Amino acid sequence: MNAEFHVVIPARLASERLPGKVLREIAGVPMVVRVARACAGSGAASVLVAADDPKTVDVCRAHGVEARLTATDHQSGTDRVHEVATSAGWHDDAIVVNVQGDEPLMPPELVARCAQALADDPSADIATPCHPIHDPAEYRSVHAVKVVMNQASDALLFSRAPIPADRSALLQAQDTLPAAGAWRHIGLYAYRVGALRRYAALPASALERCESLEQLRALDNGMRIRMVRTDQAPGPGVDTEDDLRRVERLLR
Repeated sequence: MNAEFHVVIPARLASERLPGKVLREIAGVPMVVRVARACAGSGAASVLVAADDPKTVDVCRAHGVEARLTATDHQSGTDRVHEVATSAGWHDDAIVVNVQGDEPLMPPELVARCAQALADDPSADIATPCHPIHDPAEYRSVHAVKVVMNQASDALLFSRAPIPADRSALLQAQDTLPAAGAWRHIGLYAYRVGALRRYAALPASALERCESLEQLRALDNGMRIRMVRTDQAPGPGVDTEDDLRRVERLLR
């Protein structure tokens, strides 16, 4: 089965840590254009940039990338994706994949795998990937979002804390990974449009605000999140000048 799906790339120009980062050039190409071109290799029926600024729209179109201007007051990229899905008139069973505009090294095959996982499981609302953690420092880092899954690969909990916690290692203050294994969440989401509409209508939950993780709103409200396991982490995203230089080196 080959899933039909759309890719929407939310692109906010006013980034706090790296202003204008979605239009910063990497080896001569604006970053968001690189993301869109990579996603075009996923087999998506359409790839569209959801921008909050006319400049981003103009740059994308000048490079042959479809782009649409969305509201400036959205609280998250998910809200921006929801606006596009609504204005496009996509039906509730349609699949849309949210790929961040600062992830120029996101593998297109991972985008397709998440869409396919959702197509293969009609009762799932969202599909999102994860990879195994091999470094105890990454396991402890608040910047690495961890996920615990059941045997069917449905998400049970996401947290910035080190989960699952190994009781014996904690009692002995050991700097090790848990015996059960640890998984890091990758911020790429495939939604059924109907689930996206339900999610966008929900208020932020207490757990979501505590952890600053919007996917917890879905879990708090009984939505099923199917995890897609991959062996390797994707290439780094871009949040700082150092990240930008690092990605450029990798691409060169």
